[in-house]
Amino acid sequence: MSGTSKNDTADRKTRVTVLVALAANLVIAVAKAVGGLLAGSPALLSEAAHSVADSLNEVFLLAALRRSRRPADRRHPFGYGKERFFWSLIAAVGIFVMGGCFSVFQGIEALRNGAEEKLSGYVAGLIVLGVAFIAEGISLVRALRQVHKQGGAAQGMRDPALRTVVAEDGTAVLGVTLAMAGMALHMVTGQVVWEASASLAIGALLVYVAYRLGREAKGQLIGEAADPEASARIRALLDAQPEIDSVEALFTMKMGLDSVLVAARVDLVPGLDSERVEEVAVRIKRSVARTVSEADQIFLDVTDRPAEEARESPAATGERGGA
Repeated sequence: MSGTSKNDTADRKTRVTVLVALAANLVIAVAKAVGGLLAGSPALLSEAAHSVADSLNEVFLLAALRRSRRPADRRHPFGYGKERFFWSLIAAVGIFVMGGCFSVFQGIEALRNGAEEKLSGYVAGLIVLGVAFIAEGISLVRALRQVHKQGGAAQGMRDPALRTVVAEDGTAVLGVTLAMAGMALHMVTGQVVWEASASLAIGALLVYVAYRLGREAKGQLIGEAADPEASARIRALLDAQPEIDSVEALFTMKMGLDSVLVAARVDLVPGLDSERVEEVAVRIKRSVARTVSEADQIFLDVTDRPAEEARESPAATGERGGA
């Protein structure tokens, strides 16, 4: 199976995973909101906000899956792979604002004004949260199974869309558990502080998850280097070429989930004519593309400048390459 076919298959599976999470969150959000309003439960309303935020984020992730696969054009010659990282950043912002901040607000309001619930409200709320726990758990299990099938955490979690779904579902399961504990303790003790504390804890959890997801997306948007292992393989391959006297500089940058830009400044051995240099450059770029399948933008700059001067000028020019 070709790299493109594998990527398309992985995208289809991720799309199904996101759709399953979206369907679960939409149903749960409505149930939590209705139950929270009827019961007057701050913890349940916090969880409703959490599910609304997750539902909106799944829409963002679906947009990322579709838009990141658009082919390169004149305006974006390196393609649209970074759209995946951008929409993941927007999803992180959504978790922070709609989920985390609202949950903290609900907890503070409950501490200030109190909350009275009837037994029927407690029961209804706990039933809703129990159903939510099952639904979120099913969605989480599916996402984790996909991560496992795509090579485990190291490989599967490279996809920001899948990483966000796992984070959302895992946080949702933990958040529902906190909400259930808060409601149960409120029912037993009659002290609203338990439910308010659960709401604050849910808010703090969502803020932390949003921060972690946002930090990952930020690094990828700014221009993250390829994995150290891939960079090491590329440098080793260049060093092994008999026509290369020295590798003055090597730069890599992730342009998408499975797209890496490689720019190398090399000093060739003396005595090569222009035709021979061209043949060597083409062969080396094909070798790099075979060695690192994600390297689809490969640039070589032949130079005889000192290494220190080359390192001070990271821009690399040359023929666009790839296998």
